[in-house]
Amino acid sequence: MLPLHAVEILEYLDWKGRSPYAEWFESLSAQAAAKVTVAIVGLGLGNFSNVKGVGGGVYECRVNFGPGFRVYLGKDGERLVILLAGGTKKRQQKDIKDARARWQDYKKRKSHERLNYAANSGLQTDHPSPRAA
Repeated sequence: MLPLHAVEILEYLDWKGRSPYAEWFESLSAQAAAKVTVAIVGLGLGNFSNVKGVGGGVYECRVNFGPGFRVYLGKDGERLVILLAGGTKKRQQKDIKDARARWQDYKKRKSHERLNYAANSGLQTDHPSPRAA
C-alpha cells in the first residue's frame, strides 16, 4: 500500500545548533538504533499508528523494543515532522517536559525568522533551520 503523502522528517536544533534527538540516537545500541530508524522511516511514509499526543503540540512515537523507547516530535502542518528528542518509558515525564519546551522554542524561532525574512525579502519561510534526519 502506498502512503497518501510523504512526510518530511527534520531534527530540532537548539540555539547552539545541537540536535537533542541525534545526541540520544547516537547513544543507542545498533539493534535499538535500527528499531528506531524503522519507526522514523514509517513516519516519513505517513504511518502514525504508534503516535499519540502528549500535550502542548508534542507527540510521542512508541517504539516496541527494549525499555520502551519513545521518540518525541512536533508536527508542523501535515507534511513536516520535527524530531525533538528520544527517551525511554522510565524517563517519560522528564522527556515530555523537555520536548514541550523545545517545541515552544521551535515555534517561537519559526515565527521570529518568518518575520525577519519577510521584512528583508517580502517572502515567508516554512520552518526555522532544522537539520534533515
